[in-house]
Amino acid sequence: MLPYETIQEASAALGRNLTTAETIWFNYSANKSDYFLYCHNIIFLFVIFSVIPFPLIFIELARLAGVDRYKIQPKVRLSSPEIFRCYKDVMRIFLLVVGPLQLVSYPSIKIIGIRAGLPLPSGWEMFAQLVVYFLIEDYTNYWIHRFLHNKWGYEKIHRVHHEYTAPIGYAAPYAHWAEVLILGIPSFLGPAMVPGHMITFWLWISLRNIEAIDTHSGYDFPWSPTKYIPFYGGAEYHDYHHYVGGQSQSNFASVFTYCDYIYGTDKGYRYQKKIFQKLKGELKGNGEQNGVPYRFSTQDLKSD
Repeated sequence: MLPYETIQEASAALGRNLTTAETIWFNYSANKSDYFLYCHNIIFLFVIFSVIPFPLIFIELARLAGVDRYKIQPKVRLSSPEIFRCYKDVMRIFLLVVGPLQLVSYPSIKIIGIRAGLPLPSGWEMFAQLVVYFLIEDYTNYWIHRFLHNKWGYEKIHRVHHEYTAPIGYAAPYAHWAEVLILGIPSFLGPAMVPGHMITFWLWISLRNIEAIDTHSGYDFPWSPTKYIPFYGGAEYHDYHHYVGGQSQSNFASVFTYCDYIYGTDKGYRYQKKIFQKLKGELKGNGEQNGVPYRFSTQDLKSD
């Protein structure tokens, strides 16, 4: 709740007029408690978990010719009941774990210094903080994820997430309740180390979960804007991790690829890519010799 009764009071305290964004924020948040604002994350996560994967599921079920060719594992298809079961299980964990966790974790947000007042951060400040959050989360998630692939961690916890060897968008948050809690730690560390505004925190939680849905989409779209993000793993990169399954000791990173490269846990993936490219070149050469147009893809190879 803002400590100002009017916009004029807020302007006097800041020593300047409020920006358009600050005026909108004042009108919305002035009479709302910080706890109520923090709990907006519950609504955001529900919408993200429910709505963001839906276009991908439509593509999966409709098998649209122009888009279906970008499916990474085209021979693996889930039925409508299987997809609904995944969503239902995600919502069960959301109602029993994620939602209640948001309701009771507010004191930790106050302790680390997430603020909801004025002034609002600049766009560059928010961008810089989000970059830091992604880097910290990616590094810590890498090691926790790698730990979950030891014998005990996988059999007791992580195997649930790997039930989908060809992931879909709804499978991104599909996990054992203990994994949901454990992997919440990397997401919290960034804001704890570099606390920012509540709006930045909202953006962070939203973007991180949208990114997870993207990497579990099962589709590698060439027009995706994430192709322009340096060291971004993406759907194909993480799909390999699910494709190999429980025995996978490759591609542990959640967002970027640098940890896997530095610690040598992408060698299997890079070796497979190298073999695919070699086979692709040979098949293309044979097709040109026989007068047959080349239409083979690494996705076809992978599904075999």
